[in-house]
Amino acid sequence: VEKTNRHMKRLGKNGKIFRLYKFRSMMVKADVLEETDPRFQHVYLEKRTGGSYKPKKDPRITKYGEFIRKHSVDEIPQLINVLRGEMSIVGPRPYLPEELEEQQKRFPGTEPFIKESLTVKPGITGYWQVTGRSDVKFDKRIEMDAYYARKKSIFFDVLIILKTPWAMISGKGAR
Repeated sequence: VEKTNRHMKRLGKNGKIFRLYKFRSMMVKADVLEETDPRFQHVYLEKRTGGSYKPKKDPRITKYGEFIRKHSVDEIPQLINVLRGEMSIVGPRPYLPEELEEQQKRFPGTEPFIKESLTVKPGITGYWQVTGRSDVKFDKRIEMDAYYARKKSIFFDVLIILKTPWAMISGKGAR
């Protein structure tokens, strides 16, 4: 379980920072490599200029990592976060603090959606994950997260849970 990477710090409900647990899918110190190793500088640039904050092809991801990401196996340790009360089974994906900061500069009209999406606990699965995942650009993703926060209900959660296995099996939008 990855717990030393600085990218494991995420924003929870009301912007509270917590440590997200995941199985490691990238090279060790991948977060540092993107900024310091010339082989990965394009990843750093693409994250800051692309619309989703996740590069289409990230060479820091291991072969094993590609598989566990495609099928969302890397998310299993987040059940620990659920048990600790930091996350819910269903909710918006927890954002990296720097991701929200950078994307808000690129998409200035998203601030109200960001605030709204942070009113609920983040989830292991959610509306965005079952509706395109990383294929959805940030401005649409944050609107979807805000929509979920606004419309949150047991019915909506059950619908998302029912769609989750297909999203995991198909790997659509996974990166």
